Amino acid sequence: MPTATYTVEGMVCPHCAAAVGAELERVPGVTEVHVDLAAGTATVTSEQPLDRDAVRAAVAEAGFRLRP
Repeated sequence: MPTATYTVEGMVCPHCAAAVGAELERVPGVTEVHVDLAAGTATVTSEQPLDRDAVRAAVAEAGFRLRP
């Protein structure tokens, strides 16, 4: 299963990290999500490589942005 780590801009509290994690878990094919608030990252494991635009849209739904 592929794993990818994304940098998320704007997370400042545990609620932010939880919101990002919840939205990423809704992306089809995602099997596991770990959000590291201190590092500002989200590590996502999925059944197949994810489309970056789908990840970007999920993070945006939570109110944040992926760093390019």
